Amino acid sequence: MGVSGTGKTTVGRALADAICARFVDADDLHSAANVDRMRRGIPLTDEDREPWLGALRETVDRALAEPGVTVLACSALTARSRQRLGVEREGVRLVFLRGSTDLIELRMRGRRHFMRPELLASQLSTLEPPAEALELDVAMPVDVLVERIRSELGV
Repeated sequence: MGVSGTGKTTVGRALADAICARFVDADDLHSAANVDRMRRGIPLTDEDREPWLGALRETVDRALAEPGVTVLACSALTARSRQRLGVEREGVRLVFLRGSTDLIELRMRGRRHFMRPELLASQLSTLEPPAEALELDVAMPVDVLVERIRSELGV
């Protein structure tokens, strides 16, 4: 979890590959209307996010019911959204990717994505860092982040 531009997708895919797990990117579950809003630089409201959070909760529920491991890359910026996803349940582990505003903005400007860099301030002001999570600085290389996650979480 973390704000846009922290490398959730990159790290999540690399982790999933390293441990032979399924990978799900929460960005793929956004409605076309929400993607359009973000492309136009309009922050999403809680009302906008609700159907998306519902779809993500179903994804987590399915992952917990199936054998194997699923890695989900998702912003989960607020305590409310994490509660809605059910991250406190047995079998769910949370990794919080954080970094300096300058580094994250630089990354956002260097990629093609519907989340515009102009929305970073909104995401940072919405962010409620989790109390219970493995917190990692995204200035580290992806392979180091993956190794830290594997070591700390025992996966």
